[in-house]
Amino acid sequence: MDVKLHPSWKSALENEFEKNYFQQMIMLLRTEKILGKTSFPPGPLIFNAFNTTPFEKVTVVILGQDPYHGPGQAHGLSFSVPTGVKPPPSLVNIFKEIQNDIGIKLAPSYGNLTKWAQQGVLLLNAALTVRSGEPFSHAKIGWAQFTDAVIQAISDKKENVVFLLWGKFAQEKLVLIDQNKHFVLKAAHPSPFSADKGFYGCKHFSKTNELLVKQGLNPIDWKLLIDHID
Repeated sequence: MDVKLHPSWKSALENEFEKNYFQQMIMLLRTEKILGKTSFPPGPLIFNAFNTTPFEKVTVVILGQDPYHGPGQAHGLSFSVPTGVKPPPSLVNIFKEIQNDIGIKLAPSYGNLTKWAQQGVLLLNAALTVRSGEPFSHAKIGWAQFTDAVIQAISDKKENVVFLLWGKFAQEKLVLIDQNKHFVLKAAHPSPFSADKGFYGCKHFSKTNELLVKQGLNPIDWKLLIDHID
């Protein structure tokens, strides 16, 4: 699978990678590959969120549920797509809220969120892989236990992280977060099915920056690399 992981996360997660469930999950993924089943994202990008945002740099967490299951869409960052891939509807709605909230208009043709991740936004999916064309196909193979451990490690070992929990699934992770040490912003999911039920108008992007600045931390520049429209 040619998996790579930033050393800071290996330290933060301690023995998680040696646990039985994790070893069994890796074996399952290898077996599926041998059987000719295609999974996304490709092996080197499975831990892209962790490699782009080292543990010590995490100041914001945006939690997604499942990687995109279409060819070429998933690259290991929640809600993000590689350069050249059209942003899916949920990401388009995120861009709409950014424009409404802080006045930045993002190009509808560019959805690579790597710039956010490089600034300390951990773009974490609850499952890190998915079978091609089969949404949630890897949701119960062990990834949830692993990413719960990630959230718990951030909660236990860091302070003043802003968690953006969009939708019921993400909000179920609230039990893993120490709200005496961290900030939690909740809203509806940006999906077209629910964006108008509380995601639009949530102002999470300006609120996040206000919280970071109050803690003496750098705000996030929500503009992307080539897509800012003046």
